Amino acid sequence: MANVTVTIDGQKISVPKDLSILEAAKLLDIEIPALCYDPNLEVVGACRLCIVEIEGSKKLETSCSTKVKEGMNIFTESEKVVRIRKGIIQLLLDSHPNDCLTCQKAGECYLQKYAYEYNLNFRKHNSAMRPQLIDTSSPYILKDDSKCILCGKCVRTCAQVSDRKVLSFSDRGYDTKIICDEDKNLEESSCVSCNRCVSVCPVGALIDKRQINKLRSWEGNSLTVNCKSCQYGCEFEIKSKNNKNVAVVAKSPSNGRPLCLKGRLTTELLYVDNPETPYSKIDGKFVETSWTEALNIEDVLEKINKLNADKSSLGDD
Repeated sequence: MANVTVTIDGQKISVPKDLSILEAAKLLDIEIPALCYDPNLEVVGACRLCIVEIEGSKKLETSCSTKVKEGMNIFTESEKVVRIRKGIIQLLLDSHPNDCLTCQKAGECYLQKYAYEYNLNFRKHNSAMRPQLIDTSSPYILKDDSKCILCGKCVRTCAQVSDRKVLSFSDRGYDTKIICDEDKNLEESSCVSCNRCVSVCPVGALIDKRQINKLRSWEGNSLTVNCKSCQYGCEFEIKSKNNKNVAVVAKSPSNGRPLCLKGRLTTELLYVDNPETPYSKIDGKFVETSWTEALNIEDVLEKINKLNADKSSLGDD
């Protein structure tokens, strides 16, 4: 692939011509804010936060979807870019609940991060706010529409697995929201609780329910492990606090790794000191179940117990 030379914030760099401006900037350790971008997902340019100014262009361009061209002179923090970027963040804050102090996503939320970086705050106003629709029907995922910024990352990552495609956009304008199937709750829907959506959500709209109140992002330690349930080896973070493993969190899927509930529960059982009770979905309802049933290993354990019993009887003879 042929290279082109571009200048980003005064720094020249030679990069492959199929790279986006955002990707090229990363090679220079220049972080361009983005809420909808993910290197593992289709580029949609929805949040508009990654806009940059290109010398000679009459309009600002989204850096995630604009490819580099020879001789480009790019400004990621020009006065115009910063002014519009701050306006976008402020509009998101104006529709967002002011509960950062108690939100499980605090310290990991990208909206919080960018609001801090651009010195923006919540404002009191009498205008519309996103509806307070909170789905608590699942024991694995908390869905809070009031915090959703409609970046669509959850929809795109869910659609990458052909037999899932549970999430989609519904309604129009300010009433737009993310729904499961035909606007069902998580329990009634065909959601398999794989947590792909949770792992890519940039705000607190989708939360791992089994992590809530266990620890905050800045507390304790993390250890990345690979799931042992199948050949994909999906990645999970083991969260520890006070020398105890307290939670398992799915990392963003990549390289074709699908993520699944069985793998997450297996990892939780292996590593968490006091794992919570597992649940299985039966006829559209979540019910408490045993670990052997949740992991579908009753037959395996029965065979192992039989083999052990046979060996013991031979030893007695």
